[in-house]
Amino acid sequence: MIDNKSLRKALEQVLAGKGSRKFEQSVELAINFRGIDFNKPENRLNLEIPLPKGKGRESKIAVFADGQLASEAKAAGADAVLAGDMIEKLAKDKPTLKKYVTEYTFLAEPKLMVVVGKHLGQVLGARGKMPKPLMGKNLQELMERTRRTVALKSKGKYMPVVHVAVGTEKMSPDDLLENITAVIDTVKAKVGEAAIKNVYLKLTMGAPVKVS
Repeated sequence: MIDNKSLRKALEQVLAGKGSRKFEQSVELAINFRGIDFNKPENRLNLEIPLPKGKGRESKIAVFADGQLASEAKAAGADAVLAGDMIEKLAKDKPTLKKYVTEYTFLAEPKLMVVVGKHLGQVLGARGKMPKPLMGKNLQELMERTRRTVALKSKGKYMPVVHVAVGTEKMSPDDLLENITAVIDTVKAKVGEAAIKNVYLKLTMGAPVKVS
């Protein structure tokens, strides 16, 4: 049974050992599973989870859009707007593309999704950065939700474990705990609590602490 008391105890232990670093460390969650064959496609995890308290650091959004939708995306808070005729150019500009892939999350006007896939799909797909469709009337709400969403995916040779950053060491324990709980609850809803073998928390440069 994973409860708030055991999660808080492990989190406090993790934060107590953070020490002094020249950068802001992420708080990372690892979940180990049992009884699930992740080699079967239907069992693999591919979840997008909005963190209630956000990621704790700036999350930039780039939008592929033209015309009126481009203007609306910029007004809604997009950090960068790339017109359709810039997509092929971006694919050829490796340094700029690397910067975007490293720093940004992507959204795209539906009609440009095919163009993005054709020219950038190989790079973005390999890094789990393919854009989501820019849809809906409330673009500002979509931007806000995108900024605080993390992806939880089975990786590598489909080992029975997933990792995800749930915030940073500068966030309050209460906010971190709310984010951690949101991720665990989403995973429970997908695989069932009995399939969760154990849970660990750690800082980027810290030792893992088992939730017990």
